[in-house]
Amino acid sequence: MTTAETIHSPHEGAAQYGASLVDRWDDLIDWDRRRDGEQGFFVEILDGAEAHRVLDTASGTGYHSVMFAEHGFDVTAVDGSAAMAERTRRNAAARGHDFPVLCSDWRELSGKLEGTYDAVVCLGSSFPHLFEEADRRAVLAQFYAALKPGGIFIVDHRNFDAIRRRRYRSSGNYYYCGNGVSVSVDHADADLCRFRYDFPDGDVHHLEVYPVLSAELNALLRDTGFESVQDFGDFRQDFSVDEADFLIHVARKA
Repeated sequence: MTTAETIHSPHEGAAQYGASLVDRWDDLIDWDRRRDGEQGFFVEILDGAEAHRVLDTASGTGYHSVMFAEHGFDVTAVDGSAAMAERTRRNAAARGHDFPVLCSDWRELSGKLEGTYDAVVCLGSSFPHLFEEADRRAVLAQFYAALKPGGIFIVDHRNFDAIRRRRYRSSGNYYYCGNGVSVSVDHADADLCRFRYDFPDGDVHHLEVYPVLSAELNALLRDTGFESVQDFGDFRQDFSVDEADFLIHVARKA
């Protein structure tokens, strides 16, 4: 059994992803079923924005970075976990792709990136690993600076609006699609949400995040300078806030 301690800073958040959990992450996602669930949503958004250079700031084991590369985007991948970054490299190589993969704290991106990007994405409910509002604002400023004028930022998170009202469900149809893996909420309040991952062999892992509300994140995006923010629930713009697993925000830089 692996249980994470309470995490309260961006680089410590990456420490929740030890080798034992990273080794199981692809089983949790199930790349083929996740692709079926997304139905090209993110590629369609990027194509619609005429994006070419894409910065994936939370690559995990590389699912989205590889998928973007397969569709012809010029990808740079980043993850705060060295184990995740290495798994991204391995998964990319296994599929015939070679793109830059960085291991970096989000707050230190400005000194590590080459040029600016047409799109910055922060997926897999990674942004909620930032517990402090000052860090959330600082990191959004980093992402904003990494974008070209008119570029887009895509960020998602679990439906904490529903979680905090005790109405959350995890369908397993979109993000965590692995067969037999159960995802549940162990604890949720205004400051902390702890998820429990039960694997078929009895292995259990926990992850702790800040339960950011949709309106709260939209306000932060606008404070940062982003405009025309669009909200989606499970890849649909017409959705019920009590029924969606994940919420997605697409914001454009002025």
